[in-house]
Amino acid sequence: MASSSSTWMMEKASGSHLFKIADYSLAKGIGVGKSIRSAPFTVGGYDWILECFPDGDRNYKSDYIGIFLTFQSDVDDINVQVHYTINLLDQTGASSEALSNAYAFSKDNSSWGWDRFMRRADLEKSRYLKDDCFTIYCAVTVAKAPRLQVGNADAAPPSDLPQHLGRLLESGEGTDVTFEVGGETFAAHRCVLAARSPVFRAELFGSMKEGRASRIKLDDMEAAVFKALLHFIYSDTLPSNMEKLDKESSTTMAQHLLVAADRYGLERLKLICEDKLCREMEIDTVANTLALAEQHQCGRLKAVCLDFVAAPRVLAAVIETGGFEHLRISCPLVMKELLKKITSMTDELHSSKKRKIDKGAKHS
Repeated sequence: MASSSSTWMMEKASGSHLFKIADYSLAKGIGVGKSIRSAPFTVGGYDWILECFPDGDRNYKSDYIGIFLTFQSDVDDINVQVHYTINLLDQTGASSEALSNAYAFSKDNSSWGWDRFMRRADLEKSRYLKDDCFTIYCAVTVAKAPRLQVGNADAAPPSDLPQHLGRLLESGEGTDVTFEVGGETFAAHRCVLAARSPVFRAELFGSMKEGRASRIKLDDMEAAVFKALLHFIYSDTLPSNMEKLDKESSTTMAQHLLVAADRYGLERLKLICEDKLCREMEIDTVANTLALAEQHQCGRLKAVCLDFVAAPRVLAAVIETGGFEHLRISCPLVMKELLKKITSMTDELHSSKKRKIDKGAKHS
């Protein structure tokens, strides 16, 4: 008996943006109806910004902060259907209750959000405001075009190659090379390693001495890190137990894995670790993360670290950590960049204070 199926679906594009507002105590005095704007970001081929109104967007809403997603693309006669979610993140990455909505954005209806996102008094006593900073997270999904997928009811399922390779690694069947790392041994398959990593390919099939060895010793990597590296090489995912680690251990593992990924030319793993470290920024670990970002050419991670450290109250705490001394000695050029960023922020702070004083003098 012949069988068939069809699926209606909406093609879509998704993205997100983190907007950190430092010096909140100064921001909340900018006035009703005045917003602080994020840098533009692109989702679905369109440009967007986040706008935060610390003093409310209307006089009768001045007890609330307002947060809006604003359409920035200069496109006439088009409605862009968008589903978006906005919430606050605390220092650990935990989120507030997310607010979600769906609207058609256009040139004439360019801004949608919540004028009563949170009472200002509630924000100021919440865990989301710390060291005079808070962070807004916005996830955006842009609907592109509907599509009807017609298929056979017995259509092939999604690829399960990573699962099969993962089970092959776990079973140890057919392995032909063994690594000694941190007192533990790990059996693997030369062909799989070489297919995934150009460095392993050169070591195992090139003229290097490792190519002739059936047992290779690594002295400069921890066993747990190498195990996670092998898991990624075979399965293209991070080990599930990384999600169960405490914050500090998770960050440390991501730091070590980033170094290993760079060493073996695993660009996808390097980007995954970079993204994880951007989301897990902490005072105790940021100096070491910044040093790694500089040493392993992680531009986005470096920029996020510099922004985090340059906040005045954060900087004072970071200087007291052991990692800061390592950063100062190993990365002198980064210290110059940090000093330049702090000077720029200080100048902006003084300018803001002067504008407030001048404004007050005019009204007196």
